[in-house]
Amino acid sequence: MSLDALIDSLPTSAKDLKLNYSSLIRNNTELTPQQLWGTVVASAIATRSAALTSAVFEATAAQLTPQALEAARAAAAIMGMNNIFYRFQHLSSNEKYSTMPARLRMNGLRGHGIEEIDFELWSLAVSAINGCGKCVDAHEKVIREKGATEELVLAVVRVAAVIHAIGAVLDSIAAAAPAQP
Repeated sequence: MSLDALIDSLPTSAKDLKLNYSSLIRNNTELTPQQLWGTVVASAIATRSAALTSAVFEATAAQLTPQALEAARAAAAIMGMNNIFYRFQHLSSNEKYSTMPARLRMNGLRGHGIEEIDFELWSLAVSAINGCGKCVDAHEKVIREKGATEELVLAVVRVAAVIHAIGAVLDSIAAAAPAQP
């Protein structure tokens, strides 16, 4: 199913999500196309909603270069790992964990071949979805040091919030559907 058809099929209870999707994605004025669609890709992956992620991949074929699509996927993958690790460090009352090395490969943070600020925005979006305060702070700081405004940061977080909520609604619909024999 196409992404637009998927959004249009959301139930009445998700009317606000449809409206927000329309204003943030269909009528985007705050983000470059690459920033927008990379955020949509990374956020969809972070939702773990198969239906949404599949529709997003189909929709972004014409929106992102193969290199940008791969970078958005890399941001979601690396943040999926880092958000767990650094959230654990943050939540643990044992301060020693914060002094110990991660010893996790994170080569994708560099060498992705796209504008660094875009990759950082996508990493921020995934970190917000995954609730890792340490990663949110780190990526927001880098983005701001590169000259981005708070408005740009918030635009990306709005997109991530809407995509995340759409994924949750779609998964609840799938869970409520009768099993096929």
